[in-house]
Amino acid sequence: MTQYTEETKKKMHAALEHFKTELKNLRTSRANPGMLDGVLVDVYGAQMRIKELANVTTPESRQLLVSPFDPQTASAIAKGIEKANLNLQPILEGQSIRINVPPMDEAMRKQIVKQGKQKAEDAKIAIRDIRRKNNELVRKAKADGLITEDMMKKEEKGIQDLTDKCCKEVDDLFTAKEKEIMTV
Repeated sequence: MTQYTEETKKKMHAALEHFKTELKNLRTSRANPGMLDGVLVDVYGAQMRIKELANVTTPESRQLLVSPFDPQTASAIAKGIEKANLNLQPILEGQSIRINVPPMDEAMRKQIVKQGKQKAEDAKIAIRDIRRKNNELVRKAKADGLITEDMMKKEEKGIQDLTDKCCKEVDDLFTAKEKEIMTV
């Protein structure tokens, strides 16, 4: 693998990792600590993520338990979860926060699948954009006389193969997540 293909591979894998993170944030009918990853809380005069302030566990399949490292931040964390608009109602129990994850109706499942489809399409667009930019770099290298015509064709084929592989992986990840979301 040459430097162009290697660079393309790194960028495409970064895009895939971002997509996997986006998928974790999509809600399913089961409780998942990743549901709260995007929640920001106003504490100590700054905005911080929940995972920096507390430990999030799933004691039951439809319940989250948030245990703050500093008990005084519990009410701020509960407010942050309410503000995040996740349709979750935090219950403050002493120094911890319990969240019951309500079951989703059919319309809500379809809405979440639609969001997931959009995220999958965005990931594929990002991957194709990486392909386009790296193909331009290869063509520029050919124009500058740094590589031969055969080398350029070989690089473009390698980049296209990576693009196809990554797009297929996005589709596979989304299909698995869609099945998980639609499971009652």
